Amino acid sequence: MGSLSKQDQVECRQKAEYANVDWDELGFSLTKTDYMYVMNFNPDEGKFSQGAITPFANIQLCPSSGILNYAQGLFEGLKAYRKEDEGILLFRPEENALRMNMGADRMCMPSPTVEQFVDAVKKTVLANKRWVPPHGRGSLYIRPLLMGTGPNLGVKPASEYTFLVYASPVGSYNNGELNLLIEDKFHRATPGGTGGIKAVTNYSPVYKPLTQAKAKGFSDVLFLDALSGSHIEEGSACNIFILKGNVISTPTADGTILPGITRKSIMELASGFGYQVEERALPIEEVFDAGEVFCTGTAMVVKSVASITYRGKRIEYKTGADTLAEKLHATLTGIQTGLNEDKLGWTMAIH
Repeated sequence: MGSLSKQDQVECRQKAEYANVDWDELGFSLTKTDYMYVMNFNPDEGKFSQGAITPFANIQLCPSSGILNYAQGLFEGLKAYRKEDEGILLFRPEENALRMNMGADRMCMPSPTVEQFVDAVKKTVLANKRWVPPHGRGSLYIRPLLMGTGPNLGVKPASEYTFLVYASPVGSYNNGELNLLIEDKFHRATPGGTGGIKAVTNYSPVYKPLTQAKAKGFSDVLFLDALSGSHIEEGSACNIFILKGNVISTPTADGTILPGITRKSIMELASGFGYQVEERALPIEEVFDAGEVFCTGTAMVVKSVASITYRGKRIEYKTGADTLAEKLHATLTGIQTGLNEDKLGWTMAIH
């Protein structure tokens, strides 16, 4: 990397203000920050009005609102990272905006423009910048929400919508080994459903199999396709990859699998490393003889899978410093935190 610019040198000399948080004890749970961003849809103008930063607080909803009665809602997840010079970077926020736009179309909701989405995220981070952890000690998780807030007794799209962004400092999503249980009774998504978008409806249905798996000592569940029950799809909140030789395979995001932004980024990085990356249907049997398996997601970033269990059969995989997953993790987080040169234009500095 080149020498710092004069502006960066000035930033280096300025000490950032931090919230009173034990950064080394951060997990992945809510820490209330100072502010949130709220923007409402104006039905008369057919677009979202100018939003505003407000103090973080509970919100009021009509008991018959679309989000409460019919789960007409979407959310996104992205992070802000602190650089060594205490500057702040966002990672591919426009991709989250585009994914929300796609989900809104499926859920018959108006969506903020890409520009409105990114502006809201920037303003939320800047308003809460003292909550962005120091370099290498966590990140600020940002949660944009799009909700049908207008009253509805009948089954139909809401007439009023709210776009809200809040944030929380977080640490590691999963500190221990990743041991997965293949779930063959419950399904996360079905063809023609909402598995390919980040709808709120996708998550609570996985609570039961996930709770049962964790009670047995597993970290997460790996869901199968609903039609044949013979192909792996994804975890409760992560995409999955298998490595065989020089080929990396991941299930095709064809409507039942969320097109993860970390997933997309890892595919691009792996291709740059010289690996053949393919999206296709992955039969269960192929997982058993994979050389390496890893999961990706905004929360966990990239993490090696230590084992997968299916109907009592447990397969263990390579983990540790020499894995491809570790190389990809180091490369991606290096870009996200400004340690590595961002040749792909993925990061966005905010100040």
